[in-house]
Amino acid sequence: MAKQEKSETQESQDTLKKRVLVVDDDHEIIDAVRYALEAKGLEVMIARDGNQGLAMAERDVPDLVILDMMMPKRSGFLVLEKLRRTHAAPIRVIMITANEGSRHKAYAEMLGVDDYIRKPFPMDRLVESVQRLLA
Repeated sequence: MAKQEKSETQESQDTLKKRVLVVDDDHEIIDAVRYALEAKGLEVMIARDGNQGLAMAERDVPDLVILDMMMPKRSGFLVLEKLRRTHAAPIRVIMITANEGSRHKAYAEMLGVDDYIRKPFPMDRLVESVQRLLA
């Protein structure tokens, strides 16, 4: 009986686990972010370009998207624009970029990003933002 109770508890915890979609073409960033977020008990999904990220967001509807601005096949801006047009309830989005331009930040904010983080960034800064947005 105790085993059954434990497995039911585990199942309910798994269904409550928040899902974060990381869309980035940099393998090192993907690995570091995945490790940090999984250590916090989050389910992490990975997309390596904008088209794959958009398809995954449409199919699996994550609780939060961490989205690189500059990627092959479809930029983070185009992914974000499409997400904003196709979802009735907006998905939380953290935009990450190596771009220094304030024009890009203003456009991202106009599209409704919840946070904008410049690369390179301290991992604790990203984790704090994720936890705040998922709270």
